[in-house]
Amino acid sequence: MRVFFELNALPEFRNAVLTIGSFDGVHAGHQEILRRVIRLARQHKGESIVVTFHPHPREVVYPQDDRPLRLLTTIRERIELLEQYGIDNVVVVPFTVEFSQQSADEYIQKFLIESFRPKFIVIGYDHRFGLNRQGDINFLRWHGEQGGYEVVEIEQQIIDNNAVSSSKIRAAVERGDMPVARTLMEHFFQLSGPVVRGQNIGMELGFPTANLDIPAKNKLIPPDGIYAVFAHHNGIRYGGMLYIGSRPTLKTHHNRTIEVHVFDFKQSIYGQEVQLELVERIRDDQAFQDLDALRQQLQKDQEAAQAVLARHGWSKDSVQTQRKHPEAAIVILNYNGRSHLERFLPSVLASGYPNMRVVAADNGSPDDSIAFLEKRYPEVEHLDLGRNFGFAEGYNQALKTIPSPYLVLLNSDVEVTPGWLDPIIELMEHDRSIAAVQPKILSLNDKSRFEYAGACGGWLDALGYPFCRGRIFAETELDEGQYDTVEDIFWASGAAFVIRKSLYEQLGGFDGSFFAHSEEIDLCWRLKKAGYRIVVQPRSVVYHLGGGTLAYNTPRKTYLNFRNSLYTILKNERAARLWWLFPLRLVLDGLAGLLFLSQGKWRHILSIIQAHFAVYIRWGRLMHRRAQAQKRIEANRINVPADKTGRYRGSIVWQYYARNVHQFSKLKR
Repeated sequence: MRVFFELNALPEFRNAVLTIGSFDGVHAGHQEILRRVIRLARQHKGESIVVTFHPHPREVVYPQDDRPLRLLTTIRERIELLEQYGIDNVVVVPFTVEFSQQSADEYIQKFLIESFRPKFIVIGYDHRFGLNRQGDINFLRWHGEQGGYEVVEIEQQIIDNNAVSSSKIRAAVERGDMPVARTLMEHFFQLSGPVVRGQNIGMELGFPTANLDIPAKNKLIPPDGIYAVFAHHNGIRYGGMLYIGSRPTLKTHHNRTIEVHVFDFKQSIYGQEVQLELVERIRDDQAFQDLDALRQQLQKDQEAAQAVLARHGWSKDSVQTQRKHPEAAIVILNYNGRSHLERFLPSVLASGYPNMRVVAADNGSPDDSIAFLEKRYPEVEHLDLGRNFGFAEGYNQALKTIPSPYLVLLNSDVEVTPGWLDPIIELMEHDRSIAAVQPKILSLNDKSRFEYAGACGGWLDALGYPFCRGRIFAETELDEGQYDTVEDIFWASGAAFVIRKSLYEQLGGFDGSFFAHSEEIDLCWRLKKAGYRIVVQPRSVVYHLGGGTLAYNTPRKTYLNFRNSLYTILKNERAARLWWLFPLRLVLDGLAGLLFLSQGKWRHILSIIQAHFAVYIRWGRLMHRRAQAQKRIEANRINVPADKTGRYRGSIVWQYYARNVHQFSKLKR
């Protein structure tokens, strides 16, 4: 990402898609704007640009305000967040009295058009600009035809029935309600600054602290008390507890301090930058009778803070392994796909992730895939598996030889976008309870539409039928930003699937008997039963051709679809539901056969019959696999209930065929 602090030093932007605002907090509403900007820039082969201001306009326009503005983010924190969310360019405009005196017309002509030559301007519903805030979205649109740009409006964002705004987040921070602030921002509230010397009182108590100097005097500071925090230093994330207060127990030191005790940390870091993420407030500040009483309370505070952080994936054993760019292995399972490798591998190699390796695992291809890779892409590692193990067991064979902490399973017919992997790894690094993540998957043949294989995250209905945010059965939706939020889902698509290596091994990987199709649903179900989360990260976008190895709408695909769906239910569904669920599925699958009959697809009907017989004759073997899987789940369960997010309580078959609901957003959940 490029950052500019001077308007006279701006380059000539290509098909500029820009948005303008203070972006204090870079909260959920801002992120919706950013996603739209990035999507438009990609669609029109342009550059995404955020124009923000420093100092905050209110500080310049109302310098004598009795209630001085307290900011959620410093300009540095704001820039770092904008980079995390994938923006190409940030322009920090020095906001002066002279700049504030521009009329709305001058603002558009001399500032927006002359500086950026925008193709699109994306703004929130309440955006105002110019002297006395005389300009609004209608005024901006009125100038659009002459200025050569189009205006895109973003509606107000609603989370948990609350409209998102910086003022509401400030109110939450001011009362110390960090979970509410995080919900509205979709990231933790941050404090950052250099470490300065203190009085070493924490060392005497057995809880050494790093005292932070917050250089921005208008930065909002939460109320006094003890907080559970994540502390970042030199790209490593640690757990810790933060104290804000005037140390009332001490008789001689009553100045307000911000100091953090980082768990299992012994380095001297005076003068170095530390960034804190405030997770939850543990208690108020209070005075104690003496230092021994304070020491005892700090021990209780530490235990409470560690319990809070554990709910967000932190553990003592993994403190120093959570680096900013851990190694990720992109593993492409290839079968007879030389043409796909030739077409799609360049985009994978240009992903931009700084610590990745690319591995092509060949499933006994009869074509010249391996020879092609050796000649054209010597930097790509290749594994010759010797024969065709299928998708599920093929990946099991390949992944057991790869030690990278993150495994990226990518179909050979997927085109990725630059930087697509960073937001996924970042999300997983920040929350160890997340086991697997998928990106937003769009159709390569129609990049405005979701693709069948995963769309924007998989769900499962009460009867075991899978569907997606953006795809129900074979009907896919246009991507209009309706699913552009990070969400917990039930299953992540095997077309583009990022998982922790440790959990892949501990839960037994894919079930090789599936051969292909639904193996990722089975694995995700097991992970969720162990308490882990499956998530979609829509900031990451890939384009899938589909049907590259096993074509859609073939009898073989139908057989695997129906058989593996039943396999998955039998292995994972609660035993009390199986006695009525299987007979009902037999009836519903029979109705699917009648639908194929009406279409004249006789071989597909035979595939459904064969799928059911394959399950019934292997019933005992499948029940044995169920018991083995349950043992692994119990052995690796984290101390939370099974995650049921992404499970639809009704029947998607009924909703689709009887209620005519063909879009995920119209389901009543």
